[in-house]
Amino acid sequence: MLLEDLAQKEFFTIGEIKRLCGVPEYSVRYWEAEFGLIKPVRKASGHRRYTRADADVILKIKDLVYRQKLTLEGAKKILLGRAKEVASAPAGNKKLLTEIYETLSQIIKE
Repeated sequence: MLLEDLAQKEFFTIGEIKRLCGVPEYSVRYWEAEFGLIKPVRKASGHRRYTRADADVILKIKDLVYRQKLTLEGAKKILLGRAKEVASAPAGNKKLLTEIYETLSQIIKE
């Protein structure tokens, strides 16, 4: 999948997420259950449709687990800790969001 395709799409199937992120489908489903940060939309048929935000979270998990060699527990602490910081941060605090965005952008370019 090309980055141009990514920019035009709003929802992705699990197969597209697998190809985009380079992780097996079972990992995506496991991370979805384990982290609670990935929340795909379910179609009437029961199929998952992932958003760009879901893809960003999956790429971040992949980075933490595969490149930074963290355990899933360590990755969970980092991601859930950041999610809590963002939720409790004032609206003007964009430093953390900018850092996350830059990291995810770098991962996508690789």
